[in-house]
Amino acid sequence: MTDGKGAQAAYKDLVVWQKSMEFANEVIDLTESLDSERKHFRLVEQLEAAATSVPMNIAEGKGRYSHKEFRHFLYVARGSLNETMTLMDIFQSRGWIQSEALSHLEQLSDEIGKMLNGLIRSIPNDSS
Repeated sequence: MTDGKGAQAAYKDLVVWQKSMEFANEVIDLTESLDSERKHFRLVEQLEAAATSVPMNIAEGKGRYSHKEFRHFLYVARGSLNETMTLMDIFQSRGWIQSEALSHLEQLSDEIGKMLNGLIRSIPNDSS
């Protein structure tokens, strides 16, 4: 899939990676605005880890040597996206974030999910 040369540029050229970076940064911006007195720091750490896992897995998969590995990391990225939104639902249900913030991130998440699904479908289904 890649010879290692230009691998960094290859994943940065993916629009889904760019959108997932925007998503991760928006989630981090949101967590930084939370009341620091709350005892939910572990959930905040988990939320930030899940959100940043989306672009990290896209990049890691793009740097792998086979279509099968790339597809696997895209599935992991999609799972991390779902994990992030589940945590966002929990935060909203507890009143830690406003429904407007959740709605915006849901829209971005839906867009990224569709892009991931399209990219997964576009990868040749061979063993390489």
